[in-house]
Amino acid sequence: MSFLHAVGRTAEIVLLAALIMQLALGFRVLQTVLLHLRYRRLGMRREREALALALPSDAALPAVLVQIPTFNEGQLPWRALEAATRLDWPRDRLHIQLLDDSTGENAAIARDAAAEFCRRGHNVVLLQRKDRTGFKAGALKEGLARSDHPFVAIFDADYIPPPDFLRTCLRPLLADEKLAFVQARCDFLNADENWMTRAQQAILESHFAVEQATRSWAGQVLPFNGTCGVWRRAAIDAADGWHGDTLTEDLDLSYRAQMRGWRALYLVSLAVPGELPATLRSWAAQQRRWNKGFAQNARKLLPTIWRSRLPARSKCDATLHLGGCVFGPLLVVSNLAFICDQVLGTMTYLLTVPLCAVGLAQGLSGSLAMALLSDRLIRPQGSPARNRSLVGTLRITLCTMAMFVYAGAMTSRGVLDGIRGRASVFNRTPKRDSLLPQSETFRSARRGAELRVRADALPDIAAPRPRQAR
Repeated sequence: MSFLHAVGRTAEIVLLAALIMQLALGFRVLQTVLLHLRYRRLGMRREREALALALPSDAALPAVLVQIPTFNEGQLPWRALEAATRLDWPRDRLHIQLLDDSTGENAAIARDAAAEFCRRGHNVVLLQRKDRTGFKAGALKEGLARSDHPFVAIFDADYIPPPDFLRTCLRPLLADEKLAFVQARCDFLNADENWMTRAQQAILESHFAVEQATRSWAGQVLPFNGTCGVWRRAAIDAADGWHGDTLTEDLDLSYRAQMRGWRALYLVSLAVPGELPATLRSWAAQQRRWNKGFAQNARKLLPTIWRSRLPARSKCDATLHLGGCVFGPLLVVSNLAFICDQVLGTMTYLLTVPLCAVGLAQGLSGSLAMALLSDRLIRPQGSPARNRSLVGTLRITLCTMAMFVYAGAMTSRGVLDGIRGRASVFNRTPKRDSLLPQSETFRSARRGAELRVRADALPDIAAPRPRQAR
């Protein structure tokens, strides 16, 4: 056997192994679709029952801490604080922390926003750290160290919770002492902005409306999405708190809490709008952070999961869930092996072609099924998006598949670094503050902050005081 022939055969073995592993990861999509169809009616009935639970009188409601972590978010702290202070909860039991790690004028904007809402009589505390140790997890941990409130709501700066958010989430939390957290569904402010946001909407609605809901209904480990949820403080403490050693601290804490016997609940009917990255570059940066974070958590958690007393089925589910991040490296390896195998003329088409065809059919059918299921679950009958043609849905599905392939290729190095244990900086996703109509009080206060920022840039001019909010 010649050397080149041996190389070709080796490439073919690598190709077949990579294709089989990709099929195994793709099985999780099919499993999710089947479980969703099986549990949807029961899950939605139980959700309606949970949301119909009675709350105590206002005098008996517990204190709630709202944490808003920010880092160089521009004017977004104003809108985030306005939304938090509008939450329907007794004011003497609603405590808000703006956890700001910003630098330069962004830090000054956060100080202005916190001071203004304090002036209006709200219990708002600004915590600004000198360094970003632990990144978001570090900020959340430091905020908890200064509070003893039994429930903690967490919102990223670009999410706008509805006023009834706390009353909705606290109903099941107060009724079930073993619930670690309640997660609301993330919605989108700018889904129709361009083709990028429309494709992301299809991808993320499959996750938020189908995958997350199904994991909750089927009793699988439910990941916290890092925002739009309420945690029980006792569950955070029992799971050893927030850790800053991965880029997806929310996934890490979710697994640790639920491995210690806590449960979680997902509310698909409670939507909280936020912002989608509007450019391919910002979306790719977000995907790199998420996929590397998954790889870091796979390295950190899977050995403990497999040593635990969890059922074998739960261990396999956790492996497929956390291991989904290796799709990108497998894609790169399979393509390189395919080229090598083809060029050297050693390809066994009876093996490779069927596997490739099955993988393509699996990806297309799974993505299409998830898109259709999410449409039918979260959109009312007769809405324009619900009435989208099959051709339109297929076009979006093909676009999302192309984005998955692109993201897989772009994030491969980060995933390998995460598996190898290499740390990296938490790079935030750029956000804007012009995606939602603001109230006149917000616009007035914001104009005052903008004047102050511009004046601070001119050392010879005294900074004017912010305008009085009307």
